[in-house]
Amino acid sequence: MSEEAQTTNPLGTASIGKMLAKFAIPAIISNLISSIYNITDQIFIGHNVGLLGNAATNVAFPLSIICTAIAILFGFGGAANLNLEMGRGNQEKGSKIVGTAFVCLLISGIIITTIVAIFLKPLMWCFGATEQNIDYAVTYVSVTNIGIPFLLFSTGGAHLVRADGKPTYSMIAVIVGAVLNIGLDAILVPRFGMAGAAWATVAGQIVSGIIILLYLPRFRSLKLRWRDFIPRWECIKTIVPLGTSVCIGQVAILVQQIAMSNVLRSYGAVSVYGSDIPLAAIGIISKVSMIVTAVVLGFAQGGQPIIGYNYGAKNYNRVRKTFFYIAVVSFAFSCVAFVCFQIFPQAIIKLFGTEDDTLYIEFAVNLMRIYLFFIFVNGIQPISANSFPALGKPLKGVLLSIARPLLFLLPLFLLPLAIGIDGVAYAGLIADGVIFIIAATMWIVEFKKMPKNNIKENNEQSNIKEV
Repeated sequence: MSEEAQTTNPLGTASIGKMLAKFAIPAIISNLISSIYNITDQIFIGHNVGLLGNAATNVAFPLSIICTAIAILFGFGGAANLNLEMGRGNQEKGSKIVGTAFVCLLISGIIITTIVAIFLKPLMWCFGATEQNIDYAVTYVSVTNIGIPFLLFSTGGAHLVRADGKPTYSMIAVIVGAVLNIGLDAILVPRFGMAGAAWATVAGQIVSGIIILLYLPRFRSLKLRWRDFIPRWECIKTIVPLGTSVCIGQVAILVQQIAMSNVLRSYGAVSVYGSDIPLAAIGIISKVSMIVTAVVLGFAQGGQPIIGYNYGAKNYNRVRKTFFYIAVVSFAFSCVAFVCFQIFPQAIIKLFGTEDDTLYIEFAVNLMRIYLFFIFVNGIQPISANSFPALGKPLKGVLLSIARPLLFLLPLFLLPLAIGIDGVAYAGLIADGVIFIIAATMWIVEFKKMPKNNIKENNEQSNIKEV
């Protein structure tokens, strides 16, 4: 890459704090609004349908995780590749990567919709449904299934638009869809229950997808031509490895979610709480923790183009500084969340419904306090899963993506055998503590491998010595 390109691109020269704010703030807002898709539905359902409705949305939640995983695979993978290629000055390859990524998102959405339509009820049983909530879950998913292609296109496309230097546009696409969703929830849920919440979600997804589609002719860092939208195997081979680390993280979360629902269903059935109280409680806690993840992930996504560009340009000092900015700010925010979850759990639970069941409140409060105890250090996992692929090292991102849910949390789900259903809460606590230690160690090793100075600086110092 030429020195002129390095000095003219703000990713390599502008203030890291300003650049991070430019990219991270829209990403955070987009992620928060995306979380509202699920949270708003759950709040309205909790107040208008009740505990069984909340339990049903938790049963349906794995489908959202599947969609997010595929959207990240092609969206984040394409964005990471785009930033690396632009850092290397290769616009031609960047155009093909973007076109291939968008087409793969659309095709994947159609395939998922078809599979869900054919195997809807068996999937709900697999995801942890009970006799009491299965009809609610089927009603909800049969409608939301229609919006899946639009969901993948808008979610994955937002990563590509952000990588093109337009984070505000991707934010607007998400906000418009979410505002529509919230407005329709207020109108439709009181009248149509689960189906009303589902149609509100689909409407928002369709609008967001259309807004992303309208951006395609306006890419500024490169020019997209019709031939760029012919999927190319060589592009897929470069997109998938960099998107896999974050995608596998979602797949691991999917396995964790399904396993947890089935564990809670089984052990809840032999406890004083029954099966539906634990399912409703974990559904609420999962949605609440999404708020924290949305903010931390937004910082990581905002730093990804900066880290990727500067690593490609061999500006290692800017890579280090960007990472530390992300880590420190994320830690500070997560500490605030920790205080809220420990001091106000009952108030948070009651936002999602007016259930006065003493057992329900007791279980949900206890689960939130224990399961989310290490929330203040949880940010290291999404930060790492996003940052390592930006360095062109997807395998490290993959390891950190799967370690918590698969290598630690799943085996720890055996704890209920010894201490009952509360073992699920302690499993989360232990897994979070272990993954923080591992991720912190990996970053210490990674930074030690990076040269202390930029390659450009080293060359200049060598020339001085020769003179």
